[in-house]
Amino acid sequence: MYIDPQWRILTVGDGDLSFSNALFQHHTPQHLTATIYDSLTTLQSKYGDDFHQQLLNRHCQVLTEFDITKPETWSHVSKHSFDLVIFQFPLVPGFTSKTEFNEKCAGIGINTLNRRLLRHFLINASEQLLDPEGPQLCYITSKDVKPYSEWNIEHSLILNTGINYLGEMNFDIANFPGYRIRNVDRDKHVKDTKGITYVWSPRPTNQLTAALRSQLTQLPELGDHCCHFCQAGPFTSIQHKQAHESSRKHLRMKDFEQQWLADLQTA
Repeated sequence: MYIDPQWRILTVGDGDLSFSNALFQHHTPQHLTATIYDSLTTLQSKYGDDFHQQLLNRHCQVLTEFDITKPETWSHVSKHSFDLVIFQFPLVPGFTSKTEFNEKCAGIGINTLNRRLLRHFLINASEQLLDPEGPQLCYITSKDVKPYSEWNIEHSLILNTGINYLGEMNFDIANFPGYRIRNVDRDKHVKDTKGITYVWSPRPTNQLTAALRSQLTQLPELGDHCCHFCQAGPFTSIQHKQAHESSRKHLRMKDFEQQWLADLQTA
């Protein structure tokens, strides 16, 4: 993950605040505001208060009950005051009951809910939080395993927006000593599988600094003989394509994409 020490950074939904603490301690950005979705009481009961206190002792701003989908929770954040907004391993919170699941999913599924969360993050950060005079960067770090790999992060989130997908870079947790990746809703560690940081901006690629541009890679564009749902191909024959399109993975991804496109039309 490329970090410029001159940047003003906001972290979103940083569970136990260990990522923000490691970022502030080892990468020393010009300014850091750390936010969590939970209340302070919930943070203390789930994870303890160690990282929160360390950040406060370093005079870092920490905001609780911050919901990136609800601007009314941002009362202590100045608009257009950040260069980079980071969301580490996002995932919608679990449901406390079947009733809550039915109410929130409403027939659309958790896959679409997670895509909604990330789309809201990108749009709200770009329009409300990033300084138009700065580099205007959004980072999402995720994993190439289910359910994360089923969100089509690179292609589906910014449809019909003015936001650009710029590429990806490897996320090496060793560069953030003390960072503990948590499961949503409980005090458990997530298995350290390969992390990928995806990068977006209202600015086009050619306006990136050379240092950041050198860190980014982009997958090659998929042609007509590829599956855009599954990012698979090119297929070498009609039979090869037909076999893929009848596979369980393809049918699952096709269903996710259709649900997502339908959701965008009703948003």
